[in-house]
Amino acid sequence: MNKLTAWLWPQGAMLNEGGGPWGNRGGGQGNGGGGDGDGPRNPWSPGPSGGRPRGNRPTPAALDELLRRGRQRLGGGGGLPDFGGRPIWLYGLGVFLLLWILLTSFHRIGPQERGVIMRFGSYAGTMSPGIGVSFPSPIDRVVKQDIEAIRTVDIGSPTAESENLMLTGDQNIVDLAYSVRWNISDPALFLFQLAEPEETIREVGESAMRAVIGTVSLNDAIGSGRTAIETQVAQRMQELLNDYRAGVRIQGVAIKQADPPQAVTESFKKVSAAQQQAISYLNGARAYAQQITARAQGEAAAFDKVYEQYKLSPDVTRRRMYYETMEEVLSKVDKTIVEPNGVTPYLPLDRVQRPRPAEEVQQ
Repeated sequence: MNKLTAWLWPQGAMLNEGGGPWGNRGGGQGNGGGGDGDGPRNPWSPGPSGGRPRGNRPTPAALDELLRRGRQRLGGGGGLPDFGGRPIWLYGLGVFLLLWILLTSFHRIGPQERGVIMRFGSYAGTMSPGIGVSFPSPIDRVVKQDIEAIRTVDIGSPTAESENLMLTGDQNIVDLAYSVRWNISDPALFLFQLAEPEETIREVGESAMRAVIGTVSLNDAIGSGRTAIETQVAQRMQELLNDYRAGVRIQGVAIKQADPPQAVTESFKKVSAAQQQAISYLNGARAYAQQITARAQGEAAAFDKVYEQYKLSPDVTRRRMYYETMEEVLSKVDKTIVEPNGVTPYLPLDRVQRPRPAEEVQQ
């Protein structure tokens, strides 16, 4: 408001001079008291009769001149003041263009990200982590890709009603559910080579799994061979995706379910139980055989030690072995001494009471 007043003030100063439309307000008494009689009559000066002025408004011609000069001061920019002869909207447009260039030319790329530069829709380069500079939009467009995030594609589901059936190498059918973990290795190839990345990875994973399952048996597919199957599937998938130049790295394959079809589940469980029982019997027989073998080896080692002592003094060893054997045998039977001329009872053996066990004595 102060600026507008300052712009308009020279107009009023010029009008209030002696050559203004209403004459000099402080002049003489000529022609109605407005001057020396040469200029127009001042409407605020007393009239010829010395009374009050006729009114407080200027003439229409003076108002038109005042408005015309005011419009010239304001310029033709829709009523906005000018700076150096230019409208203010030009400066606003310049500030907007400067902000647009700054916001679309500088890009912050995170440590785990890469920025793919597309110039008019074509690949123009890749930005590393940090602050990158490109041409402003719409010339360049930067698409950020997280190359360290591990993504997962699930193929088949353990809880779904539909089955993911595959044929094994021994002509059996197995229902598989597994997941594939992957991440981006080359953001430019990933962005431009694959139209539907997850769908492509899903189809490649299913193809690789069917190829590997077709070379193994059912027991390997549902048993201890899962680890080898997962490794082979991951390698085959990586080879196929490299041929497609997909820019994808396979991190691993995990089998979540490997079961026979639902129609034969009960029968398969019975067969599996019988196989487990047969395996347990075989393990018991092996354990018993190992025990017998260990006992025989211990007895053979003891016999070898006795034989070594026997070779040192055969007579003494033979007599000692004879005494030990007779002691062991005769301790369990009645004793009778036989002389060359006949049989003579040395003791009334039939009347001698055998020592009773300690349990019977306590009773």
